[in-house]
Amino acid sequence: MPIYSIFAVYFIVWWLVIFMVLPFGIRTHEEEGNVLLGTTSSAPANLHLARKVIITSVISAIIVYGIWYGYVKMGWTAEALSHVSF
Repeated sequence: MPIYSIFAVYFIVWWLVIFMVLPFGIRTHEEEGNVLLGTTSSAPANLHLARKVIITSVISAIIVYGIWYGYVKMGWTAEALSHVSF
């Protein structure tokens, strides 16, 4: 598997995972009791974006490693998987 393919898969997986991780742990300004004038009460009060980026990067690396392992070590190609019957 060429290195640019691995980076492309990582890029796609990373964006999928970030949208799954973003909603976790969010508390709104209304839940915090700190609604400021000019802000929406449903706006996130504590996003912790740096932590979520790190978590997303780790999860994505694990997923891409699993895909790479299946492709390179186990021989999971589209042709090989087309012969599998469930």
